[in-house]
Parts: sequence; structure tokens; C-alpha cells
Amino acid sequence: MIRRIALIMGAAAMAAAATTVIPTSAAATASCQLPKFGPGGAYHPHIDPADFSPNVTNPYFPLPPGKTFVYAGMKDGKKALDIFVPTSRTRVIDGVTTRVVEDRGYLNNRLRERTSDYYAQDRCGNVWYFGEDTAELDRHGHVISTEGSFHAGVDGAEPGVFMQAHPQLDRKFRQEWYQGHAEDQFSLIDRSTPVTVPYGSFDHALRTRETTVLEPAVVDNKYYVQGIGEVAELSVKGPREAFRLVEIIS
Repeated sequence: MIRRIALIMGAAAMAAAATTVIPTSAAATASCQLPKFGPGGAYHPHIDPADFSPNVTNPYFPLPPGKTFVYAGMKDGKKALDIFVPTSRTRVIDGVTTRVVEDRGYLNNRLRERTSDYYAQDRCGNVWYFGEDTAELDRHGHVISTEGSFHAGVDGAEPGVFMQAHPQLDRKFRQEWYQGHAEDQFSLIDRSTPVTVPYGSFDHALRTRETTVLEPAVVDNKYYVQGIGEVAELSVKGPREAFRLVEIIS
């Protein structure tokens, strides 16, 4: 119980700190032109590396190095665990210095996927996704696929918007673009959704709808809480999949 209280107090502290870092004026927001959704072949967001930082402080998707986010649930009919770790490392992708986040997926206590994700935040507080290096593993730990890996600026791949500084309802964004390999997209469908996960209960989560043309029969909802980040991912169409935040470890 003491650890539980400490975790919740820590989340509140994160919220208080995070809400002070993003400019709120209309002029500041207008100075960062977010890309229109558009068809993939015509999707070419303008990227000026000077406008970006690896320090991601957006209150709905903060990436504080040294924190570990633990999610538990089900995937492919198996017990699943996901470990999401913003690191102190950076990597230059498409000229932009990005934050390296290590993501590890376990099924029935076996590591089945390992991914390095690359995020950066523009000067207005919007979070962008610049690529990933992902590997699917067999039960013996051998790499059997790296499908889905991409780096913005390589072979026609482009970065995408992952979270707006000031989220807009029903505005559609590409989170990534690498034709035939990485085509995730999302839109915000509710600003104030109640959600309960092992980490806590929240009354005003952002709820997004996530899809990809590579798997048209799959639709997911993700839930984001101010000062914490993602607290749940739940399938609403397609194979049953669910992840909920269990704890945040410092």
C-alpha cells in the first residue's frame, strides 16, 4: 500500500511539472505547422532540426529518462507484459536528435519483441515519431523478423505526429509513413474518458482511435492521462488485445 501511494503521488508530481513546459498562446501554436493527413505519397512534412529537442515533456506523453512504465494484459491469447523505458540516450534521425525509448514485449514470460523507438518534441510541444528498430523473436530468442522498422529520411520514410501539444478532436494524423511497412495513424475521439487501470482510476483521459491500412480489420483505442502518459491500449476491432498500466518505476 505504501508503494502504491508513492506511485500515485509521483504521478501527481509529474502532472504538475509537465503542465508548465508547453506554450499555450495561439501564436506559439501557430508557429509550428503540423502536416495535413493527405495521401501517403503526398505526405512530406517540413522538418527543421533546429525546431526539435529530444526532451519530451508533453504532459500527455512525457518521456522522462530513468522511468520504467510497466503494462500488463493479453495478446494473441497469451498473458502479456510490456516494459517501456525512456533512456538517457539520443540518436540523430533525419537530422533531428531524438530520444531513444526501449520497448520490450513478453508473451507468457518470454521476450518476443524488442524495439528501439525514436521520439522528439518540437518547440511548440508536439511530439513526433521518427522511427523504430524492431525485432520479433522466436521462443529461443532468435530474431525472425524486423518488419516494421524504419528511419525517417531513409527510403522515402517520413516522421509523424504522435501527440499534439493541444490535442484537437477528430483531426487525423499519420504517426509514421514508410509505405507498405509502417503506416499507423490516429485521431483524438474524446477528451474526457473515465478509465481504470491497476495504476489508478482517472476521470479525464484522452481517448484516441488508432488504425493502419496494413491491418484494416484492426482498430485500437489508447488512453492518455495528463502528467502520466499512456495508461491503456485496448482493441475494439480485430484480435483481442489489452494492455493496462500497472506501475511506474523510478
